[in-house]
Parts: sequence; structure tokens; C-alpha cells
Amino acid sequence: MLSTVNRLTDSDGFRRAVRSGRRAGSATLVVHLWVDADAEPAPPQVGFTVSKAVGNAATRNRVKRRLRHLTREHLPALEELPGRAALVVRALPAAAEASYATLGADLGRTLDRVSVS
Repeated sequence: MLSTVNRLTDSDGFRRAVRSGRRAGSATLVVHLWVDADAEPAPPQVGFTVSKAVGNAATRNRVKRRLRHLTREHLPALEELPGRAALVVRALPAAAEASYATLGADLGRTLDRVSVS
């Protein structure tokens, strides 16, 4: 589970990350990373979008739980980013059948592509 300070809950944060952030995708998910390097340092915030196209409620919840757990493992790398960061992870329909290892590999690969060096 992500701690409260790491949860992206406001619609403005989601909108900012999706519209203004860097994007990378894979077969199972798309990540949007927005970084404000000029802002005061703050814990990175992470939000998830899992639409009905992924599956029924039980399937969507399983995908969200897996993504939350996998994202928590990547938080230390996100905390090293300058300023403030918001990450939105959007699951694609293929995420419903993907294994935990596949989701983890896709998340790691996409995060590497959007990270700001």
C-alpha cells in the first residue's frame, strides 16, 4: 500500500501529469511523469487509472493492487528527482492477463524511459 503522502488524489494532479508530463508506454501500461524541478522538494505522488476496458471490478482491483505494490518499489528512484513529481500509471487491457513479473518489467522499462536525468 502507498502511504497517504504518496497518493495522487486530486484531478488537477492527474490532468497535469497526463497533459504536461513525459509519457512512455508498453503492451500493458502507459506512464505519465510530470516533474516540477523549481518547486520545493516533496514526496512523489502516484495515481492509477484502470478503466472498465481492463475487465470487471475484481480484475481491475487486482491490477491496481499489483501496480501499487510494484510502484512502491520504484519510489526511492522517484524521490531522487528534483523538486516535486507526479506519476500516473494507466493500465491497458492487456494488463488483465499479464503476470506480476511482466507488469513489473513493463513498469521498470517505462519509468526508465520517462525519468529526467
